[in-house]
Amino acid sequence: MQKILLVEDDKTIALGLEYSLGQDGFAVTVCHDVCSALSALGIQNFDLIILDLSLPDGSGYDVCKAVRANSDVPVIFLTACDDEVNVVMGLDMGADDYITKPFRIRELVSRIKTVLRRYQRTGGSGRIRAEIALGDVLINTAQAKVYKKGAEVQLTALEYRLLLTFASNPGQVLSRAQLLEGIWDVAGDYVNDNTLTVYIKRLRDKIEADPQQPALIQTVRGLGYRAGE
Repeated sequence: MQKILLVEDDKTIALGLEYSLGQDGFAVTVCHDVCSALSALGIQNFDLIILDLSLPDGSGYDVCKAVRANSDVPVIFLTACDDEVNVVMGLDMGADDYITKPFRIRELVSRIKTVLRRYQRTGGSGRIRAEIALGDVLINTAQAKVYKKGAEVQLTALEYRLLLTFASNPGQVLSRAQLLEGIWDVAGDYVNDNTLTVYIKRLRDKIEADPQQPALIQTVRGLGYRAGE
């Protein structure tokens, strides 16, 4: 059973998250401030840490800084504000993802599973490279920007996460279920199978040299899709 440290000062939210994550098979330790979180980290190891940004005796940044001093355990920030400065600061400190309140529990669970899978694939390092190339498309993960032959490509948040899912798994066949899990609720709405088809078409239109004969996002009939290497 994978262990999660949840640091959230709102006890009602913490209780709900502890129950929901427990239902998904996670063992959750709850702390309500920086001091107790650092104590818990000194006692046991965790597979993932969820940090609220605002805490009564400091901030999630304080905990993240302490964690990154001697550990590469994945970190997800919870924030009531998606201000770019706060987001970039958290990512620069080594956070793996962030989610803005209010959020749906299925979105959080999906983000958790995606981050944990990434760590399993990289043998625990988990760090997303600053730049990822997919053919002639370059993804700047620090700035969440995409370039094709040097020109910036404008993507929606859902299109970007979909592209990042493909680029992080070059040559691997991804089922539609895996792709749906990777982009679940990014836009604030339920993403169904038909919607996925639409977004893949839109993404191909933006990044493929010939969308009718895609080389970067290839269809594998009966199985799903594969990113060109």
